Amino acid sequence: MANTLLMPKATAVWLVDNTALSFDQIAQFCSLHPLEVKAIADGESAQGIKGMDPIITGQLSRDEIVRAEKDPNYRLRLSEPKVRVPESKRRAPRYTPLSKRQDRPNAILWLVRNHPELKDAQISRLVGTTKSTIEQIRERRHWNAANLTPMDPVTLGLCSQIDLDIEVQRASAGKPAAAPTGETLLPAAMTERLTPAVDGRREEEEELDADKVFAKLSALKKTDEADDEE
Repeated sequence: MANTLLMPKATAVWLVDNTALSFDQIAQFCSLHPLEVKAIADGESAQGIKGMDPIITGQLSRDEIVRAEKDPNYRLRLSEPKVRVPESKRRAPRYTPLSKRQDRPNAILWLVRNHPELKDAQISRLVGTTKSTIEQIRERRHWNAANLTPMDPVTLGLCSQIDLDIEVQRASAGKPAAAPTGETLLPAAMTERLTPAVDGRREEEEELDADKVFAKLSALKKTDEADDEE
């Protein structure tokens, strides 16, 4: 099996907190972008992820870390694994146990509704089904369509959250971000133009109200004078 780093982001968290390695060195070792490592150091990324010590897991030696801390241009190297595990070959479509096959239509319906960007081939890889079954559920032509209930395939144990996230990222790659919907705040320039007009209107109304009051007072005064003359 190829010698690859386990849990790269958790390893990066540990290296940021416990070593003096540069962001570039950690990024190269963990296959991350230097800006992502910087975000981890600033607390903007990987929040809630517990750091994993690569020394305990046997993937990195203490001498290798010390050597890299002394030389910023040095690139960390994975330690050779002590135990060789035969590489498992993934087959498509994924094999699904008999006990879970009845849940596949519900999982397909969930994927079609919640991730319409996924292609049929991706759904097939995730839950181990056929393209014809996906088309029948998508077009509501499945023999049990009336009784299907959308259910998360991760919760059903048909695929892992990591596999689902990878397929969603692949399907969304290169697509423009969705335009914001709903009401938004007016720009500051528009509100600044509106404010004087509103204030001016209020001043005019106040002036009009004052004139009405004085007119009423004058009318009452004349009425009282007329009564006194009589």
